[in-house]
Amino acid sequence: MDSRLLDLLVCPICKGPLDYDRGAQELICPRDHMAYPVRDGIPVMLVEQARDLDITGEPSSDPMRDPRA
Repeated sequence: MDSRLLDLLVCPICKGPLDYDRGAQELICPRDHMAYPVRDGIPVMLVEQARDLDITGEPSSDPMRDPRA
């Protein structure tokens, strides 16, 4: 993924910055705990296509987040 493109992309929900997970080919929003797929080098920034990290059992990167919320 081009770093210039990553600098321009934001989460479609909160408009915050995204982290790129090269191994999973996903753009991660640490604020909303959503993972957006990157397919054939193209980010799919549709909420309907995103994976909710809280539901899929991925660990939260926010230590202050209540897992029961």
